[in-house]
Amino acid sequence: MNETRTYELAGMTERIIAFIIDSAILGAIGGFIGFGTHIFGGGLFSFLIGGAYQWYFLTQQDGQTLGKLIMGLRVVKEDGTPFTDGEAIMRYFGYILNSAVFMLGWVWAFIDDQSQGLHDKISHTYVVKADKVKNTSL
Repeated sequence: MNETRTYELAGMTERIIAFIIDSAILGAIGGFIGFGTHIFGGGLFSFLIGGAYQWYFLTQQDGQTLGKLIMGLRVVKEDGTPFTDGEAIMRYFGYILNSAVFMLGWVWAFIDDQSQGLHDKISHTYVVKADKVKNTSL
């Protein structure tokens, strides 16, 4: 028996708040460890910590970063399978690309009919409401 899941897409306001929460957490970690100083190389370590954060929560916590958990959201792949290590890192690189040209990758999510930003398009993901998952047996 096959199982089909349907999801409700997350709203952009919820996604922005989750992103701000995650950014604040990463900023606090970076500030605590001293990533803002030249002692640790600043940007490189912040980039690595951000990648590790995204990898951990996408692959080990069922697609919920702390910000998404607080906001009741989850990242899911189009095909419904769990994230591989490479897919989680690819989505994080999409975050970097989002900002590369006038923030257009982020803006894209506001006009896309599926609310997918560039990082979602690249990694074939959606951000959905975690409590609105419906299982249906076929």
